Amino acid sequence: MGKKICWAIIFLTVALNVVMLQWAIESYLGHDFEKIYQFSIVALLSSSIALIAFLKWRRLEYSQ
Repeated sequence: MGKKICWAIIFLTVALNVVMLQWAIESYLGHDFEKIYQFSIVALLSSSIALIAFLKWRRLEYSQ
């Protein structure tokens, strides 16, 4: 996996994270409590994937 692919994964997962957190907040304010956990879990997973991609990018960037 190259540096550009890592950046693309980071960008997409952070964008997904922002959307999921916004939907979780809207669900909370709209009293739709059963969807809050679904959106929060997806946001946590996307954050984890972004962190893993960042660590991979950092290893690729500074190994040279």
